[in-house]
Amino acid sequence: MSTIALSTVTKTYGERAVVDRISMSVERGERAVLFGPSGCGKTTVLRLIAGLEVPDFGAIDIEGRRVAESGRNLVAPEQRHVAMVFQDLALWPHMTVHEHLAFALRFDAQCKVSDRSDRIRQILEIVQMADRAQTRPGELSGGEQQRVALARALVTYPAIVLMDEPLSGLDEELSLHLRREVLRLHTQLRFTLLYVTHIREEAAGLGLRIIGMREGRLAASA
Repeated sequence: MSTIALSTVTKTYGERAVVDRISMSVERGERAVLFGPSGCGKTTVLRLIAGLEVPDFGAIDIEGRRVAESGRNLVAPEQRHVAMVFQDLALWPHMTVHEHLAFALRFDAQCKVSDRSDRIRQILEIVQMADRAQTRPGELSGGEQQRVALARALVTYPAIVLMDEPLSGLDEELSLHLRREVLRLHTQLRFTLLYVTHIREEAAGLGLRIIGMREGRLAASA
C-alpha cells in the first residue's frame, strides 16, 4: 500500500494551474525526490500533502485514508502524521532548541507530557545536537540550524517527512554533509521521505526514485 497517493490533483491560483492533474504515489519507507525547476509547483505538492493547501480537484490519500478531495480537507494537518521541513526553516529567535521541539510535541496526542523530555533528548542525540539544547537559533551555525529544523520535524516520530529544499543557500561542503545526515536519519528512523529540490546533484544523492516535474505536471521518473 502506498503511503502517499495523489489522484488527478489540481491546484489553481487565479486562472493558473500551479499543480495540473498530478497522479503519483510514494511507497512506505521510500526515499523519493520531486525534482524540477523553480516555480514548477513542487512546493505546492508538498503543501497539499501536508494539508496546508486544499486541492481544487482530485484526491489525496495518506496510508490508505482519504485526507483531501476536491476543495475539502477531510483530515486536519496535525492529524496526518506528516512533518515538513521548510526552505526558510521557520525557527523562532526567542526559543531555545529544546523549546522548539517541545512546541512541536504539544500537538502530538500520543506522546504523554511526562515522556516529552526523554523524547526530545533522544531526537537531539540522533541529530547530534544534545549539547545545544538550551541554545537559541542566533547562536547556532547554518548547519546547526538545519539540524534543529530536522529534529523538530522528527520529534513526533512522523510516518512521512516532507522536505522543501532545506539545504538551499548552504555552501557545497555543508550541503553535502547534511545530505549524508538526511540519509543516515532515513536509514535509522525508517520514515517515508519526499524531498523537493531543483539541484540535480542533490536529487541524485538523495533519491532512490526521482520524480520529474515541469510547469505543474509530472515529467519523467528515474
